[in-house]
Amino acid sequence: MKTRADIYGQEATELLRLISLYPGLVQCQLAGFFPGKESAVVYGLLSHLKRQGRAEQSISGGWFPYGKKHQADSGLIQSVWVLLDIIDRVEYHSPGDFPAKVIFFSGGEIYEIVYVAVSQEALIAHALKQDARQDSRRIVLVEEPDQIPLLNFPNISGFCTVSSSGQVLYYQRANGGT
Repeated sequence: MKTRADIYGQEATELLRLISLYPGLVQCQLAGFFPGKESAVVYGLLSHLKRQGRAEQSISGGWFPYGKKHQADSGLIQSVWVLLDIIDRVEYHSPGDFPAKVIFFSGGEIYEIVYVAVSQEALIAHALKQDARQDSRRIVLVEEPDQIPLLNFPNISGFCTVSSSGQVLYYQRANGGT
């Protein structure tokens, strides 16, 4: 007979890994990484990790590794909403290096989720024009759709915004563009 640890041990380990990779995610985001699992199971595992002193929840609701500073990266948090929107097609994912917040594989291709804050358009565009890597496709996460015309760099697959509730809206340029 399997024990509770046998049944949920792998999920608890994966949950702790996710909290370490993406600090500051809220419970519903963490539950999104386990499609097909009831959210109550994930919430129970979070409570278990908290009791064990391995993870803790901030006042704002984000989850962090125990003892680590409760400082969430809002661009990373929003990028994870985009990742979760397509998680059923994702083969592997990981936090990215500037300017990509998240890197993932899907359908044999590499994708980057690039977050562009308001007034950072020129900086991000310049960084990505200088980037010698041309092997990844880019999903550009903007805070406002008005930023889209200001962004022009290689390998843009599309643009998106994320609402405060985590709803992702996708955009493409009308003229096709990059």
